[in-house]
Amino acid sequence: MSVAPGTAELVRRVNLARMLVTVHRDGPISRAALTADLGLNRSTIGALTAELARLGLVTETAGAAEGRIGRPSPVITARPDVVAVAVNPEVDAVTLAAVGLDRRIHARRRALTTTLITPHALASLIAATIEEWRSGPLATTRVIGVGIAVPGLVDPAAGLVVHAPHLRWTDAPLADLVSAATGTPTTVGNDASYGAHAEYLFGAARGVADVIYLNGGASGIGGGLVVGGGLVGGARGLAGEFGHNPAIFEDAADRRSGERAALEDEVSRHRLIASLGLPGADDAELRAAVHGAANPAARAEVHRQRRILASAVASAVNVLDPAVVVLGGFLAPLVETDVDGFADAVARQTISGSAPLVRTAELGDDRLLVGAAETAFAALLSDPVPVMTGADAAMTDSGVASSAGRPAR
Repeated sequence: MSVAPGTAELVRRVNLARMLVTVHRDGPISRAALTADLGLNRSTIGALTAELARLGLVTETAGAAEGRIGRPSPVITARPDVVAVAVNPEVDAVTLAAVGLDRRIHARRRALTTTLITPHALASLIAATIEEWRSGPLATTRVIGVGIAVPGLVDPAAGLVVHAPHLRWTDAPLADLVSAATGTPTTVGNDASYGAHAEYLFGAARGVADVIYLNGGASGIGGGLVVGGGLVGGARGLAGEFGHNPAIFEDAADRRSGERAALEDEVSRHRLIASLGLPGADDAELRAAVHGAANPAARAEVHRQRRILASAVASAVNVLDPAVVVLGGFLAPLVETDVDGFADAVARQTISGSAPLVRTAELGDDRLLVGAAETAFAALLSDPVPVMTGADAAMTDSGVASSAGRPAR
């Protein structure tokens, strides 16, 4: 914040940010709950509410009666018309969504691609989609930023995609390209990191300090780690590189890809779709097909991939000792078809002989988009005044904010 430390203005700005974060992540929430959660008095909460409402960030409504004497405490809600556009480019499609500050999704688009999309083409697609949505679902909204979840190695501070092998991108200045095309500040980060961040804040790992997250997508398997309540990056931003680890086979008959097969070679969305006889599928279609698989060959492939995935999870559990393992993307239906069997297979290969809680991504198909939107909201959540008033030229000129995650593959 560009405010002198120790001043009343600094205290006010810090408290505005604290309150907005709480309303965004925990709301709708009553004034009474905010008073308790933030340790501020009622008059201060009232003043902060009025300021956030003036900035167009929250609304206040009468609270419901709870059987207590006195008037019910008013309820504060983040406004849905303050929006971030979240994007996930993959080898077969680009998914875009408009996510409100209240975490509701206003619009979604999945643009299929027949060839690998280039960074410049992606920037043009995002700009065209935002322009189209401004005449429809985003007509009365304010777009705060764009967040892009990339399957590859990313330098979030520079907005640079260092290496996305499946997309064949190297040293792509994606944040600058998208910001120039859209006129909107842009954040870029690794897709699995964004998924881990979203599930930690809002989903299956909420409130859990030690988490392993594995994300399965068209580009392979990425991962994210939460240790002691913080996202882990590693010395080079490669912590959580599960997909490129060697696959482990309890049953030698499960081996398909050769002596040095990586996990993502054996546990593969492409293999799964091919076994099901599908020409292509999004996550929801793939989940339905896996659950309804009647073809013996398809069922055998599901079981094979689940066994290999269980060995990979057990190996990670032995090293990191998480409380929860969250599986997202195409990995989720592999587990859902036999949750008990998967847990037993993991436990059988762990040092303790038991398995942590294994959960599928609670945010489902929204996990990467919610994570990308959260980083697009980061500047607003850290200091709402300059973002909403345009007082901080550095914010609007740079077009890049640091990500809350790190590259996982």
